[in-house]
Amino acid sequence: MSWQKALFFVLIVFILSPWGSPAAALALGLFVALTIGNPFPELSGKPAKYLLQASVAMLGFGMNLGAVYQAGKSGIFFILGVVFGALFLGYAIGKLLKIPARVSTLISSGTAICGGSAIAAIGPAIKAENDEMSVSLGTIFVLNSIALVAFPMIGHFLGLTQNQFGLWAAVAIQDTSSVVGASTVYGPEALAVAATVKLARALWIAPLAIVLAFVYHEGGSKTKIAIPWFIFLFVAAAAIRTYAPLFVFPSVFDSLVNLAKAGFTVTLFLIGLSLSRKMLKRVGWRPFLQGTLLWVIIASVSLWAVLTFS
Repeated sequence: MSWQKALFFVLIVFILSPWGSPAAALALGLFVALTIGNPFPELSGKPAKYLLQASVAMLGFGMNLGAVYQAGKSGIFFILGVVFGALFLGYAIGKLLKIPARVSTLISSGTAICGGSAIAAIGPAIKAENDEMSVSLGTIFVLNSIALVAFPMIGHFLGLTQNQFGLWAAVAIQDTSSVVGASTVYGPEALAVAATVKLARALWIAPLAIVLAFVYHEGGSKTKIAIPWFIFLFVAAAAIRTYAPLFVFPSVFDSLVNLAKAGFTVTLFLIGLSLSRKMLKRVGWRPFLQGTLLWVIIASVSLWAVLTFS
């Protein structure tokens, strides 16, 4: 076994220890990726994706379904504004920066709805090339990595309540992984709000993919839509926790939640490892500038709305 692989396992043990944290896991993954490289690149694809989905679903065992509904229903009013606002602003910024139409559409869609999941669903619908998908995913990935660390810091600085932070994270952060990560760090109520609102936001993947498939229709194409089933499993787990028979000890659910948190921490480490210098070069400054401007505007306006109306 090479020393790089040995270091990988040492860092896994560290991030799962009392001294580790989701933010530390992501930071260490990024550091290793940009210095010595990823010793297990095969783990950063589907294994990391499935581990993330399973972890998010099991986090539901720590929630009460009634509390999840009550906490998240107010966020529905913010979703329409974020979705359509991001799509319109993304189109305008893309035109201004002269970014290829498909790349601009993918970045705008990822920002508006569900990050990488939206891009993965919409890419085939608009006949995006592999390099266009890579550039868009890379842009969203870097911004989500920043959000995971920056959002809790901003929330604490501004004194946001857990309800306010969960709502803000759910409408302003793109990927589910970073939404869950940031809200988990902030607190359990923040996670309940964020998960519920994020579910409602993610449901826009299907109608948007269908509309864009017609816009970019070239004849004879079939659209494959990626539905985030794991978020529905999160809600199902919360229902089980709420209505389970009394003979199921709460410690069983607590153990599942702890396992989910450990899995999520490892996932963030793998996500950090997947970033590379080659990816950063491939993204380029124009698409990254579009994604950054769009994200900052959406995050700022949604923060103002949360502080004003919630």
